[in-house]
Amino acid sequence: MKHEEKINAFRLRKSGRSYKEILKKIKVSKSTLSVWLREIELTNDQKKRLLTKGERAQYEAAKRKVAARIQRTEKIIESAIEEAYTFKNNPFFLVGVALYWAEGAKNRAESVKFANSDEKMIAFMMRWFREICRVPEKKFRIHIHIHTLHSRNNIVNYWSKITGIGREQFYKPYIKQTSLGQRKNILYSGTCSIVIHDKSLFRRIMGWKYGLQKIFDISS
Repeated sequence: MKHEEKINAFRLRKSGRSYKEILKKIKVSKSTLSVWLREIELTNDQKKRLLTKGERAQYEAAKRKVAARIQRTEKIIESAIEEAYTFKNNPFFLVGVALYWAEGAKNRAESVKFANSDEKMIAFMMRWFREICRVPEKKFRIHIHIHTLHSRNNIVNYWSKITGIGREQFYKPYIKQTSLGQRKNILYSGTCSIVIHDKSLFRRIMGWKYGLQKIFDISS
């Protein structure tokens, strides 16, 4: 009897029935039914049918929100690709895009982040963000990573001078433990990360990158 009930429960669930609907036809506990049916995956249409009126409204609103975000992203990227063609003869623009393409963050969070230990490269990218990207000063955040072996009290002041950003816009430095076997490099000042929480700028930079790929005929 249990075997027949289980088979019937499988058939009903695969047809898109809710647990409540199945329990009206099969007299078992909800916990038993959950164990039987836990590996059955419903289609998106079936899941949508099982939503309450309120849940369905939330689902549709979420779909519209995602569609709008995708549309905004595509519009920003398309515009940035056109900009890349406009600025293709500007070496300052090209070098900055290429450096970000190589060293910058390409994450799902869509935050702009560029990290390097070379002070001149950091100074270059700060100028690029200011002059090409037009980033407002208040949006910059700086994060320093350094080993205990090289850590020193003036490290924030050092990178503040390089970046032109005040200490109040620095995150607390991340100090990594260092093995005793390493030799101290007095010229090493850690890694400086320039962080800008701006999704639109991130998408724009990605659009510039795609533009360079088209200009130089580089397949994605």
